[in-house]
Amino acid sequence: MAVKKVKPTSNARRRMSMDDFADITKKSPERSLVVPLKKNSGRNGQGKITVRHQGGGAKRKYRLIDFKMSGNLEGKITAIEYDPNRNARIALVEREDNSKFYMIAPKGSKVGKKVVAGEGAEVRSGNRLVLKDIPVGTTIYNVELTPGRGGQLARSAGTKIQLMAKEGKYVQIKLPSGEQRLVDERCLASIGEVSNAEHKNIKVGKAGRKRHMGIRPTVRGKAMNPVDHPHGGGEGGTDIGLVHPKTPWGMPALGFKTRNRKAKSNKMIVRGRKR
Repeated sequence: MAVKKVKPTSNARRRMSMDDFADITKKSPERSLVVPLKKNSGRNGQGKITVRHQGGGAKRKYRLIDFKMSGNLEGKITAIEYDPNRNARIALVEREDNSKFYMIAPKGSKVGKKVVAGEGAEVRSGNRLVLKDIPVGTTIYNVELTPGRGGQLARSAGTKIQLMAKEGKYVQIKLPSGEQRLVDERCLASIGEVSNAEHKNIKVGKAGRKRHMGIRPTVRGKAMNPVDHPHGGGEGGTDIGLVHPKTPWGMPALGFKTRNRKAKSNKMIVRGRKR
């Protein structure tokens, strides 16, 4: 993938850039692996907004991606596709029995490339192995936290995890955030790094494009009245008037740790993430 600029026909387009989709080999998705995607606009079952700034956006369908790839399987990549629900590319893989599934495409994946998962698989980009069978220092992605649950770590564009060490029945890995933690050696992981790393260089350029993505406007707290936000009030370009910034509900923001101190997984974290 490469990022391309557009003609500066307006002030917004002068700063805009977009994906050239040069690595896409198939436009329409596999019909058997697509399901409808209902929009909730950030609302729960009671109709109350629980996630702000969501709503509208282009209509899209969800691609069923196999995050587990468990068992011994072997297949061949038949297409590299665009997924509107994530920033990484997805690969359509066809097994020997002609059944198909989607997987997160690794960097450098091409049509015709062989994909193997399970015992005896080579340590090669795209293959999926148990962590205990992967050499120390290898770059991995789509890593499980619980054996058999499916990949939960390093699934977005350009992300990767490094396998640092092996300690008994656990493996130490280093996450993109800098955090180092222990994971069960029976968990599965894919070799390589996630495709479409240049996605971070794309500049949206205008508000309308954000609306197409389903993201509604965000109003600054200091632009509100005191009744609406702790940062509100004042005349002109005044400061927030607080020692530390707060959320609209009065909770501390920016640097305040929200992780539960009694979480069972705390003992698995060897070193915290970088601030």
